[in-house]
Amino acid sequence: MADAVLLKERVLGWIERDREEIIAFLSGFLQAKSPNPPGDTRLASGHVESFLTANCLPFRVISAQDHLPNIVGSVTAGRPGRHLVLNGHIDVFPAIEEIPGQRSQWSGDVVDGRIYGRGAADMKCGTTASIFTYRYLAELMGELSGRLTLTVVSDEETGGRFGTRHLFETIPDEVSGDCCLNGEPSGLATLRFGEKGALRMALTVRTRGAHGAYPHLSDSAIKIACRLAADLEALAELRPELPATVAAAIASPEARRATNLSLGDGAAEIVDRATVNIGVIRGGLKVNMLPDECLLEVEVRMPPGLGIERVEAELAAILARYPMVTRETRPDHSYPSSWCDPAGEMVEILRDNTRQVTGQEAVPIVSLGGSDARYWRWRGIPAYLYGPSPKTMGHREEHVTVDELFAVLRVHALSAIDYLASKNGGE
Repeated sequence: MADAVLLKERVLGWIERDREEIIAFLSGFLQAKSPNPPGDTRLASGHVESFLTANCLPFRVISAQDHLPNIVGSVTAGRPGRHLVLNGHIDVFPAIEEIPGQRSQWSGDVVDGRIYGRGAADMKCGTTASIFTYRYLAELMGELSGRLTLTVVSDEETGGRFGTRHLFETIPDEVSGDCCLNGEPSGLATLRFGEKGALRMALTVRTRGAHGAYPHLSDSAIKIACRLAADLEALAELRPELPATVAAAIASPEARRATNLSLGDGAAEIVDRATVNIGVIRGGLKVNMLPDECLLEVEVRMPPGLGIERVEAELAAILARYPMVTRETRPDHSYPSSWCDPAGEMVEILRDNTRQVTGQEAVPIVSLGGSDARYWRWRGIPAYLYGPSPKTMGHREEHVTVDELFAVLRVHALSAIDYLASKNGGE
């Protein structure tokens, strides 16, 4: 095999050569609307498919539903080795109302070193890094070992049932691999080795109801819902049980500083704790009526090491005190937490290349939100996130900087070379 250092120098040269093409690709990607819901990602998928076709890169489209295509491509070296999977999604947060005279959320504008558009940070920048990494390593596979697979999916924003989950249900041998690298927003100074799980539900309080002047005839569904909402905070007192290595990685001063820097002050205090959010309260018809129904939509975020079973047991004990409450679980958005080795080989590879590319230390931390990386971790396959800053994702002026785009691409491409050139991959 060729020396990895020489291969990396070649790829860095190609990235610099293709600078304007890479920026234009992301700009066009952002102009290809793909809000989810409603979830039609065919414009964005077509943008990717056209690029792969123009560059003679192998791929196929696998869809559970026609309007939610998933792209899978793979290239193989001439010698056996490990299998690295690149994963990114093309759907973005739901659209927001356009404001006349302000920048469109689908502009793809490149202004003052920033690239603007819905999904720039989450996660078309990271997916662009995966796509160009696939392109460049396809040129080098004859000098590497093993296999590289690209997965560009729809439906991540609504749980992955028709995206990554569908791929694992239909072609698991093609997409499992030995390691997964994902470009979800992390910030250039952190990489993510784990993430919280989620339990979403709708709790409905029902009473007889009455005229507001006759509270002796019925309880108020809204008052009961308020008491229930307060009682649900007991779920936040549950503590995780983690392997010592993972617990130490989360609690280290370095990780706490990096977590607060990346996710906002206070994030380090909740990264290993459950949180309870009452996202929606809906009830009542008129101010002088005792409401007979009140809906709470609830999300519990569970840190690594806190299983859904423990949360469910505590939740059942709380709900037992409220016989007038019925529960509906939201299964597509309810899933366990996930994590992998915070000191694994790919962690060291990513950290080495981040130092080379950015001069920063990429500290391993746990995400507060979810990603498709969990589908690999649940199967015992290490999966790591390294991407741009998350601070503007979902905002009206969502953007990434050009420097971030190229930093993420360089780190991904160089790390893929290191992983597939490693002697551990076989000769």
